[in-house]
Amino acid sequence: MAGGIAHDFNNLLSIILGYGEMAKEDAPPGTAYQKDIEAILTGANRAKELVRQILDFSRKSELERTPVRIQPLIKEEIKMLRSSLPSTISMSENIGSGCEVILADPAEIHQIVMNLCTNALHAMEQTGGVISVASKPIFIEKIPQTSLFEVGSGEYIEFSVTDTGVGMGPDVIGKIFDPYFTTKRFGNGTGMGLSIIHGILREYGGTICVESRLGKGSTFRVHFPVVGTTDMQEIEEDKNIPSGNENILFIDDEKLISEVGTEMLQRLGYKVTAKRSSIEALKTFKNNPKKFDLVITDQTMPNLSGSDLSRQMIQIKPDIPIILCTGYSDSINEYQAKVIGVKEFALKPITRNEIAKLIRKVLDD
Repeated sequence: MAGGIAHDFNNLLSIILGYGEMAKEDAPPGTAYQKDIEAILTGANRAKELVRQILDFSRKSELERTPVRIQPLIKEEIKMLRSSLPSTISMSENIGSGCEVILADPAEIHQIVMNLCTNALHAMEQTGGVISVASKPIFIEKIPQTSLFEVGSGEYIEFSVTDTGVGMGPDVIGKIFDPYFTTKRFGNGTGMGLSIIHGILREYGGTICVESRLGKGSTFRVHFPVVGTTDMQEIEEDKNIPSGNENILFIDDEKLISEVGTEMLQRLGYKVTAKRSSIEALKTFKNNPKKFDLVITDQTMPNLSGSDLSRQMIQIKPDIPIILCTGYSDSINEYQAKVIGVKEFALKPITRNEIAKLIRKVLDD
């Protein structure tokens, strides 16, 4: 079920990201229009990460944890949360700009920030108040008594969320990390948020501390172990996107994906022949295989799948480079695609920057 949803949803995200990136390119710099489009792209990229996390969870496989700076991720989430706050609740933030690096999955960081801030919001929805969000580097020598589990001494990043809401008594604090336990009204929560955070932090080697009193609000402190430091600056969009002028055969049975893919590739300078039928694409390729320098094809298509299409094209022209794309597929993975002779295996949705670099990598190799 997760795979089926992921396939369709990733196709939709391909359309949103594709047209969104082109709209941003056309928007006058520094305008509200451009900022709105950037917010759309941020949301779409977050959705992309969450779909991947759902798939990883459904497979019970290891998530891809990489060295990241947590501060930009927190700031991005807070920026999105601010716009949804009711007028009775304000948010203050004190996010450090340190260079500490943790080993994490960005989608899990977003999930932690979102869950803690949403809980704080629910604690104050009747009375209003202030959510205070902060992060700072700390050195832990002795684990606080309020911590859920022990961690080793060392450098950590502390992320905290404080609310001025109703607070909790000891009887409730002892249960809040139990799966499905919730004090929210029916329909306002599943009781899984803090349980998921608990599991993520245990895997990270971090911890979470809770301080609360009835009528006095609550504070959640999350500690992520630091794995190193870096002087890297916040990542900016690569403005030097590689381009070219080669002939590309682009195949996808979804009309909007075919259209957005064609326009995106043409803007990068390529000459594009687009086909929505794998049978028609094979016929076109057979008629003039020398015309095409590269084939980009979807995997899940009626009549002839992308992998079967690739096999037949490689038989006709063994040196034809092929990029095989999929929103989700149980029938083929990257290793199997490479065995067929496919040069690159790409998971949708693919941003313009990603596909541009992938094309040049395949063609230049």
